[in-house]
Amino acid sequence: MIFSRITKAALDRFRSSLTLRALVYTVALSGTALIVLGGVLSVSIGNGLFTRKTEQAIIESNRAKFTVSRLFEGVTGQGSWKLEQALAEVVPELESIGVSQTRQVAFLHSTNQPNKKNLSSPTSAGMDLSLITEDFRTLVSSEVGLQSRTVQILRAGESTPAILIGQKFVLPGGHNYELYLVYDMYNEQQTLVFVQRTLVLGGFVTLMIIGFFSFLVTSWLVRPVQEAADASELLANGDLDRRLAVRGTDVAAVLATSFNHMADSLQEKITAMADLSKMQQRFVSDVSHELRTPLTTMKLAADYLYENKDGLPQFTERSIVNLHGQMDRFDVLLADLLEISRYDADGVEPMFEVHDMNGVVGVCLAAIQPFADSKDVYLEADIPSGAVQCEMDSRRIERILNNLLTNAIEHGEGKPVLIKVAQNDKAVAVSVTDQGIGMNQNELSQAFDRFWRADPSRKRTTGGTGLGLAISFEDAQLHLGQLEVTAEPGLGACFRLTIPKRHDITDFESPLPLAVLKA
Repeated sequence: MIFSRITKAALDRFRSSLTLRALVYTVALSGTALIVLGGVLSVSIGNGLFTRKTEQAIIESNRAKFTVSRLFEGVTGQGSWKLEQALAEVVPELESIGVSQTRQVAFLHSTNQPNKKNLSSPTSAGMDLSLITEDFRTLVSSEVGLQSRTVQILRAGESTPAILIGQKFVLPGGHNYELYLVYDMYNEQQTLVFVQRTLVLGGFVTLMIIGFFSFLVTSWLVRPVQEAADASELLANGDLDRRLAVRGTDVAAVLATSFNHMADSLQEKITAMADLSKMQQRFVSDVSHELRTPLTTMKLAADYLYENKDGLPQFTERSIVNLHGQMDRFDVLLADLLEISRYDADGVEPMFEVHDMNGVVGVCLAAIQPFADSKDVYLEADIPSGAVQCEMDSRRIERILNNLLTNAIEHGEGKPVLIKVAQNDKAVAVSVTDQGIGMNQNELSQAFDRFWRADPSRKRTTGGTGLGLAISFEDAQLHLGQLEVTAEPGLGACFRLTIPKRHDITDFESPLPLAVLKA
């Protein structure tokens, strides 16, 4: 578990750090190049040492040939004791010459000729005759000149490569002999080991130096990119005055210049859009307030006509009824515009008191019931027993629930609407679920946007500005709560309002699921 965490942290760090990735790639590629170069040098040096040793061994072996011939000068094949005396001098004589070589000597009677005089086969002390195999002896006795092969001998308890060179001799009296010289390469092997260790150590030190300077160079090159990334993050968070320092005329300077131009352009456009938004908000607020006075006068007149419509001609009475209804609708629309303008101006002052959520839901259901009856929609309530107390601005919560219930009835296609209330230790939630047309993902992402309607071409009976859900969302935020929605096309939608029981509670979970009823 700990190892997996460390591995994950290391991988995350590797993915997020451009400097680290560049350093790792540089060191890895440099290390690979050093390994290949070190291997080539090691093989080349080893081959050179072996070739040089072989050439020296051949030279010494040719000298040994003349030395042996000199020892047997004047010796005839008649007297065995003279042959034995000469044979006894071969090994000491050959071991005493060729000071540049460390070697062992074996002067053996050929196996392809009977040794009728029992002549000796002198060898160096401690020489391993198993190195001289039968097939090599056959090769030496049948060929003219020097024959060589590489063997392994033990020296100081370690296996050491050596060169075995053989050549044949015919002694006085027709006796066939074979001279074998063993030249060990212990010194050459130690030299190669020393070179290899030097290459490894030098390669490691070189790799560390490459890594250090790669880190310095990469950090220097990445610094402008990192500064641009940090400045972009700050710019995205609203720090529109952030700019990059322009140094020199290289690509980093071009990047800084382009970034600064982009930031200037964004700042100008955002400032212009902010000014325009403020003008629009001021216009909406001013128009809404200015309309309030004539609307009040018109509504009073419409109410007076509505109250005295009896006895008037049928056409006039119908016109007065329509006028009264449209004036009520106009009043609602104007109230929505005024409310959203208050939120834009940070002029909303909530009045929090402890209320029973069940009671608030009951009031909303009673108020919306006539509209539900007109749509032939059954309202099903799932309310827990006992009080569900929490701090709230009851007027605003009622407004949220009224908007949610109105939308559910309007879009529910005449199917039942379910209202649920639940609580836990920290929060209270109310969900409104319908089984109507639902929404797709694109519509869900815009559900709480101002002036947005899921289907503006669809026939609506209640009308509206498209501000209802936007105001409801602001009301939920005012309570430090959440207004969420989920939907499936053709299956319906579920809106869930969750608010904390007290305003000092900031970490809470909703006691109700957010899910659409399945068919």
